[in-house]
Amino acid sequence: MVSAIHVDRERFEREGFLLIDDVFDPVADLDPVVREYTALLDETAADWHARGLIDSAYADLPFAERFAHVLNDIGPDGYRPFDITLSGPITETTPVHLGPAVFNLITHPRVLEVVQALIGGEIVSNPIQHVRIKPPEHLLNQKFHARNTMVSATEWHQDQGVATVDVDGTDMLTVWFPVFDSTIENGCLCVVPRSHKRGLLLHCPSKPGQAFDLRIPEVIRGSNGQPLVMKRGSALFMHRLTMHSSLRNLSHGVRWSFDLRYQPVGQPSGRDWLPAFVVRSASAPNQEIHDWREWADLWRRARAHVAANPSAQKPRRWTGTEAECA
Repeated sequence: MVSAIHVDRERFEREGFLLIDDVFDPVADLDPVVREYTALLDETAADWHARGLIDSAYADLPFAERFAHVLNDIGPDGYRPFDITLSGPITETTPVHLGPAVFNLITHPRVLEVVQALIGGEIVSNPIQHVRIKPPEHLLNQKFHARNTMVSATEWHQDQGVATVDVDGTDMLTVWFPVFDSTIENGCLCVVPRSHKRGLLLHCPSKPGQAFDLRIPEVIRGSNGQPLVMKRGSALFMHRLTMHSSLRNLSHGVRWSFDLRYQPVGQPSGRDWLPAFVVRSASAPNQEIHDWREWADLWRRARAHVAANPSAQKPRRWTGTEAECA
């Protein structure tokens, strides 16, 4: 029998984050994701090799090495078929992964149990979400040395800071969890406890030649924070203003994680051109989506709309002209 989850809301409000063990069953919940992505890599590598876009399908290599070789051949944009959101210039053919195993994570009852305890029971899945599959850094070539945050270290930031300004009144919650154990050596997440009490800080946009998105300048950040080693099956619940980053993957294995976001029904998502959907509602349970195919259709319709109406994508708040960004 699965034990109930104890949610220490007082600690969350004091520290700005809450790490909870045994949210997921590694075999029942996480192994299907590994199989889903292994099949996706099989299909994608075979297709790219057949089209002459990569040197080999690398079918004889373990997942982490294979993923690195495929990305080295195709370049940083090759990550897009594996991510679970749409970003950058969006066309009708922009790839995004919309599989049932991922949907089952987003709508997992034990995740929603904790989310409900922290932000209430009328819950929407926010579309600012990612999967980060980070091969050992030594396997990646120079194309990725400009800090592509999907496969390398992530700069210090607050999740509210990477959304549009309309999210400032939204009680957005981040849920971050590893697919396998997350360690200091393979690039675990780092947080600055109680940093959410400082409010929203300046974020500097990426500069030419740099692939990371946004960062809080060191002169503003101050603290280096603390690393959070996490076991497979655990999950980290973070306040939208908690400063966090990730370390480099200096191990010989993959560092694989998901970061999902949730918010109360009726509040802006900070990405209104992408689909938010109701995952739990006692007042209107008929609005909940339980079929992964319906969820996938929401993303496909959003992609078609944005492709036809590029101005639907709103600019971010930061200009990069601030003195601290120099």
